[in-house]
Amino acid sequence: MENVRKLIDWVEDIKEKNNSSACSLYILQDNKVILDHYSGFHSNSAEAIPINSSSQYNVASARKSYLGLAVAYALYERKIKSLDDYAIKYFEEIDEHLLGKTTLRHLVTHTHGLHQKEDGTIFREFEPGNGWAYRGINILMMTRLVNRLFNKSFPELLKERVFIPLGLKKTIWQTKEDEALVKEIINPYENGSYKLGSTDNSTESNLYTTASEFAQWGNLHLNKGIVNGRQIIPKEVVEIATQIQSPILKDNNLPRNGLFWYVQGNPADLSEIGDRTPKGSYQILGITGPTLLVIPEYNVVVAKMYNKRYNYGGENYLYYLREFSNLATDTFRAKIMK
Repeated sequence: MENVRKLIDWVEDIKEKNNSSACSLYILQDNKVILDHYSGFHSNSAEAIPINSSSQYNVASARKSYLGLAVAYALYERKIKSLDDYAIKYFEEIDEHLLGKTTLRHLVTHTHGLHQKEDGTIFREFEPGNGWAYRGINILMMTRLVNRLFNKSFPELLKERVFIPLGLKKTIWQTKEDEALVKEIINPYENGSYKLGSTDNSTESNLYTTASEFAQWGNLHLNKGIVNGRQIIPKEVVEIATQIQSPILKDNNLPRNGLFWYVQGNPADLSEIGDRTPKGSYQILGITGPTLLVIPEYNVVVAKMYNKRYNYGGENYLYYLREFSNLATDTFRAKIMK
């Protein structure tokens, strides 16, 4: 437990340094809970209630892993023939000259080179496959595509196929205030606020979940879709989502992705997974601090939650994102060596 204590202390230290009012850390190994840690309050206001096991955090961009599974379903069911299909085949409303040779593979691995202005105008930053950039336009495009292919929103799809069979009742695209929701803090000198959407099936970033259900989402992937001995998701769907799908990149320092997950291949300097994390591990995270790390080599899932917008570290933020996975790796490597 000493090594786990070091991880708790590190997570608590960053919570204080970044002025997050809340922190949760939940760890599964071999399908068993080995840690559930909660501290702080639902906001930075005097009347805020304490964090507990029912506290629901906004997972921000970590919701991309949920979209990724929906895309994997579309591939598995041949609604999408191949990730190497040209995007213009699915997005006829976008200028074909602008899309050029952009493929769906480029869109799901952040290698597409597209960007969008505030007025909605789409423009190109670099040629597809010639770089890596974290943008929002590909998420909007893939969300709309999946919704169209299944004739329902991807949250509805996941609720039917995953959340209900898995028993996830607190993983919800929230549209109304609720005392179980943890508020997002933007300015530590101002009260936090809820990040709510206009609907529960849109492209908005209003997905909330508890630390335990976040970990269960990771554990579902770790177990290749099996829950309590029952295959609730085809193994191939999970494998499509969590294996490296990035095109061959000239720069070995750039991240490698599955369907939006960051996947560890050969350690890359610009990846958000630390270099000490074993090959085949995968991670997703959000701007308010939620992080879900899956380490198949150790049969471990680590879910971390914060509620402060912008990850700690300023220009050096990438070090702290990487160090979390490194420290989690060290924790379980040490246990296994014993």
